[in-house]
Amino acid sequence: MERRIENSLVKLIWCVLVSLLMVMGYVGAASSRSTRINSKFNYYGEQLRRNLLANGLGMTPPMGWNSWNHFNCKIDEKIIRETADALISTGLSKLGYIYVNIDDCWAEIARNDKGELVPKNLTFPSGIKALADYVHGKGLKLGIYSSAGYFTCAKAMPGSLGHEEKDAKTFASWGIDYLKYDNCNNDGTKPTVRFPVMTRALMKAGRPIFYSLCEWGDMHPALWGFKVGNSWRTTNDIADTWDSMMSRADMNEIYAELARPGGWNDPDMLEVGNGGMTKNEYIVHFSIWAISKAPLLIGCDVRNMTKDTMEIVANREVIDVNQDPLGIQARKVRSEGDQEIWAGPLSGYRVALLLVNRGPQRYSITANWDDLAIPAKSVVEARDLWEHKTLRTKFVGNVTATVDSHSCKMYVLKPIG
Repeated sequence: MERRIENSLVKLIWCVLVSLLMVMGYVGAASSRSTRINSKFNYYGEQLRRNLLANGLGMTPPMGWNSWNHFNCKIDEKIIRETADALISTGLSKLGYIYVNIDDCWAEIARNDKGELVPKNLTFPSGIKALADYVHGKGLKLGIYSSAGYFTCAKAMPGSLGHEEKDAKTFASWGIDYLKYDNCNNDGTKPTVRFPVMTRALMKAGRPIFYSLCEWGDMHPALWGFKVGNSWRTTNDIADTWDSMMSRADMNEIYAELARPGGWNDPDMLEVGNGGMTKNEYIVHFSIWAISKAPLLIGCDVRNMTKDTMEIVANREVIDVNQDPLGIQARKVRSEGDQEIWAGPLSGYRVALLLVNRGPQRYSITANWDDLAIPAKSVVEARDLWEHKTLRTKFVGNVTATVDSHSCKMYVLKPIG
């Protein structure tokens, strides 16, 4: 089995490299050859998926909402129902935000006499199954939380260590679609031992469940996560500050080449709308997460979003970068002091470009074609994703923009000649 996985992985990597070369202009665009290469890419991608977790989920990064960043332990079924309602009424669900994820503190501190997790009667009196039915009735999906330890991180409910199969079957019977699996209060064994136990349990549970590993980047889960789950945390918890957000972006970027359809690097949930950063800083936050192919899990109270917050999280053009089917995470291709250039290939021979100013003053930032792997003499059309306009100027050799402090400019570049 391992040899077959390795062979499939080698073939997939080869196809990804060839596809990258096509996107970057190094391979001829003859249609018959392009068709053959794309067919091989799709075939080996499918074979790799079947050889690993094999749940068919996460072909693009997941989108939705998670309760922790805003509510912490102060959650109940009313909040979850109203959040599902809000995802519909705001139109966010139509943009792809379909997961409604309950984080820690949803269960009683003790299991029942059958050893099963029990929803907390005070806050979830109707039970999780009824909540899942409500969420599913709106065309959305329900997520839940546990830990690969004896207790969860808040120590308010049991973890799943030693109960993996029972809990996986319970989650499946309730209609759960997403599991965030934390790393707290464990027995001291390595995450590489504990997390795959839940993988096997989920595979036997009888229901496809997106498996999100929350290992905090401790043992570099990007190096082994593709065999275990659909996404993996590359960082510790985010806080609603500029420094915290940017440090998570930096740590996540290191593992860019290991992200792929079916398995994504996760720098933690979004803080957009929680009030700790400026609008421009939140735009940088959302832009980096999008171009990094990170899960887009809103972490604010979607029932009471401001116009500015809605404008950010509902930017369809930026979301499209995140959900691009090529599924290649962007990298920092150049960094000079406080000026950063992030870029990555998109489908259709396009390039996503993000110019970030981390400093206290305004800068003029130039992205050269050789840094973006665009042929030197290419004529390029630029679409500004936050201004929602295609620039009149056609660019040759580079593109330059003036970027304010703690701000960014985001473009999709398309060679036209």
